[in-house]
Amino acid sequence: MVMGRGGRKEEEMESGSGSGHMDGVSCGEEQDNEQQAQEPPAKKKKRYHRHTAHQIQEMEALFKECPHPDDKQRLKLSQELGLKPRQVKFWFQNRRTQMKAQQDRQDNVVLRAENESLKNDNFRLQAAIRNVVCPNCGGPAILGEMSFDEQHLRIENARLKEELERLSCITSRYGSRAVQPLGPAPSLLPPSLDLHVGMYSRHFNEHPIVSCTNIIPEPPISDGHQPFSGIVIMDHDKPLVLDLAMTAADQLLRKCHTNEPLWVRDGSNAREVLDLEEHSRMFPWPMDLKQLHGDFRTEATRDTALVIMNSITLVDAFLDANKWMELFPSIVSNAKTVQVIAPGISAHGNGSLHLMQAELQFLSPLVPAREVYFFRYCQQNSEEGTWMIVDFPVDGFHDGLDTSFAPYRRRPSGCVIQDMPNGYSRVIWVEHAEVEDKPLHQVFNQFVISGMAFGATRWVSMLQRECERLASLLARNISDLGVIPSPEARKNLMKLSQRMMRTFCASISASGVQSWTALSDSSDDTIRVTTRKNTELGQPNGVILSAVSATWLPFPHQQVFELLTDEQRRSQLEALSNGNSFQEVAHIANGSHPRNCVSLLRINAASNSSQNVELLLQESSTHPSGGSLVVYATIDVDAVQVAMSGEDSSFIPLLPTGFIISPADPPTTGVTDAFPPTSTDVGATTSCGSEGSATGCLLTVAMQVLASAVPSAKLPLSSVTAINNHLCSAVQQISAALGAGPAKAEPVIASL
Repeated sequence: MVMGRGGRKEEEMESGSGSGHMDGVSCGEEQDNEQQAQEPPAKKKKRYHRHTAHQIQEMEALFKECPHPDDKQRLKLSQELGLKPRQVKFWFQNRRTQMKAQQDRQDNVVLRAENESLKNDNFRLQAAIRNVVCPNCGGPAILGEMSFDEQHLRIENARLKEELERLSCITSRYGSRAVQPLGPAPSLLPPSLDLHVGMYSRHFNEHPIVSCTNIIPEPPISDGHQPFSGIVIMDHDKPLVLDLAMTAADQLLRKCHTNEPLWVRDGSNAREVLDLEEHSRMFPWPMDLKQLHGDFRTEATRDTALVIMNSITLVDAFLDANKWMELFPSIVSNAKTVQVIAPGISAHGNGSLHLMQAELQFLSPLVPAREVYFFRYCQQNSEEGTWMIVDFPVDGFHDGLDTSFAPYRRRPSGCVIQDMPNGYSRVIWVEHAEVEDKPLHQVFNQFVISGMAFGATRWVSMLQRECERLASLLARNISDLGVIPSPEARKNLMKLSQRMMRTFCASISASGVQSWTALSDSSDDTIRVTTRKNTELGQPNGVILSAVSATWLPFPHQQVFELLTDEQRRSQLEALSNGNSFQEVAHIANGSHPRNCVSLLRINAASNSSQNVELLLQESSTHPSGGSLVVYATIDVDAVQVAMSGEDSSFIPLLPTGFIISPADPPTTGVTDAFPPTSTDVGATTSCGSEGSATGCLLTVAMQVLASAVPSAKLPLSSVTAINNHLCSAVQQISAALGAGPAKAEPVIASL
């Protein structure tokens, strides 16, 4: 028994003879029954015998001719090479095993490629099937699923529509009115959300009414057309959408964590730029994206931030359209969940898939809003402790519908969220879209093209600020409340300020529900005006006139922000104070920056008395790379007391005025000619938006006034003239106070 075990050990030792291909590997396919002599332990110093290059070469040559040599061939080869037959036998066994493993790997690669090709073909075929059109009614025909009765009803419906159109044409020839086509009754577009009495409203009610509808058109009448209103994902399409969601999630994850060659540094300003060729090679999209007509450009940006909110709360906000709007009030002007395709496999939304619609905005009527339909998918990686929110396009599911209204496609975009200690989350954000390359106003053209208007930096900076604000709203351990009577009153006042901010963002949007008009034909003119008729709570009844202007200033946005939030310095600007001084009577901090706060300012005006004190509710917000915002509205003491007491404050009218300050390099045109060189221009970097290193800022000033307390009244021409002059004066005084001299913003009177 001892000798048998020793012989087996020697056999195992020799079977592991190295060949350079399978060192130390034994396949164990055959059992050798030869009697082995026990060798003294002193001779077993070396366990493995490596073959020489000559031995390997000879055995390789025979292997190519005969992978399974018989005993005679093995014996002859072993004698020629000075090896034992057993060593030759095991080498051939190992070599066959290695060749089989290599072949299996190659087969797997080929099968994977064929599988991907078949999946892509399947996607394309399913898309083609969905787009089959019925030759009789022109509607979509789902092959194999439309019953005979449904086909008959569709044909009959098409015939009745043709008959109705024919009768309408006949009656329009002989009657005074044409037959109206069936459909929803047109209605006036609802006015923009919550608007309110501003500090200038009392100056515009005493002038004679002069119609100027030829300058500012009436609010448009809705035609009832809702683009994409018929989008519904059928049950047989849901597996396809889920497959696309998995693909989009994988793409987003790799775009978040891959650097070069996918993301490269722009040598001129050190910003990250997406290499489009590398992206197309790495991320082929399974669906054939419909070619958008016209010239389109790609906007792709990436940024990272720490936010004071846990991942579960963030995910819940992204999956709820209303909470998403509240989290990004200055970006998401409108959003809704069209369809829940998959509810998810957990209470927190893991695996949920929604079809959503959104309107994205920059706070200026000079920058068109972007309306888009997209899928939103949520995925959790419990091993890494991360959540992923990914948006991807709906192309392939609406080819039969009109898409001319939406020259914007949202490619796989979103964020990866990772929980950090102390309730913080690390968010990596990627924003990737294709946008119609239309000319914009020269003040904003370079700013938008660079990705600063809708890019990842703006999203994460807004997320950081809103998370700080929510943390302050929920804080209970507040030691110094000042004149605010209780923590609950503090919370209620912050909610009122939040409504004021939402009102302001909605009132200056370039959304399709409001039409903005230029007061001059000059391409340099940045002033836009619009009117709204309001009869709802939360804003004053009557005709509301809004005016917005934009100017580039050669100063950092923080410097402009400090001027506008300094009560003493702002009192010196006649256009912003009407000659009155301000005194802060309440202060609520809502961020890490000392001027991120909600304030109540007392207006020290001659008209004030102990019974009638006018206050200013103001909220200011700033971020190093995301820009700054200052919004305020007049409010009386009684309204403040109602708000702080916890009573319903939705009836309190708010008509806010405000300033949007965005870090930006000079426009590429001659817009900056009005400003002399300043010390801040020397040696400044050209990186737009890289941690606040821009050489200047874009200042947008927005004002609102109650032009008439009667909703049906004609707009007085004097109101337009007054608000236009007031806006120009405000911009000029701000520029002069900063030391740049008067800005190039002259009142536009001749055009009126």
